[in-house]
Amino acid sequence: MATPFTFALGTRQGRIQPTEFAPADGDFAFVLGSDQPGEVFEFDVGDSVEVQQMIDVTAANFVRVVLRMRNAAEIPAGRNWEVSVVVDGTKQARMALARGRTRTRTDLAANVSKLTGIHTIGFRLELIAE
Repeated sequence: MATPFTFALGTRQGRIQPTEFAPADGDFAFVLGSDQPGEVFEFDVGDSVEVQQMIDVTAANFVRVVLRMRNAAEIPAGRNWEVSVVVDGTKQARMALARGRTRTRTDLAANVSKLTGIHTIGFRLELIAE
């Protein structure tokens, strides 16, 4: 069954060639919401979507992500969307999205300098209570 996070995988969601923006590097981007503005769905606090990959962080100090974020102009009071860098299931870096704005952020980073070996790194979009 399709969810708001999976209804258009491969066309407006997931790893796609976006039509609404140019990816930071290359032709593809991983879209966690929707590439098209104006999609309307009902969500509950805690609803989220995440992409993960296992990587060796032994030689790394930080895991960084380049984000292009677009938030809805209207969100119910007391709720907002948050993006985060997740390491082994724990949020290590996060930021709330500004309502009604589009923003590119090039420096959301998680410190992994004290870790060695293979770890699961994720990027999450989640509806939170404010």
